Amino acid sequence: MEGDIVQMGAYIGAGLACTGMGGAAIGVGTVVGNYISGALRNPSASASQTATMFIGIAFSEALGIFSFLVALLLMYAS
Repeated sequence: MEGDIVQMGAYIGAGLACTGMGGAAIGVGTVVGNYISGALRNPSASASQTATMFIGIAFSEALGIFSFLVALLLMYAS
């Protein structure tokens, strides 16, 4: 009985850790949306900002990957 409760807590924690992946998706959407908004306002400057956009996407996706790894650790590390 006690092992079942611990496992249930691990699954609940893993599900809560997965909310970070949703946050990463929102972050990527924000970064790309702001880039497109700026590129439409000033098309000549958009080529110099492409690298900055990809760096922002990488940082946002890294946080999503970290939350996924935490969820996996909670589910399978016993």
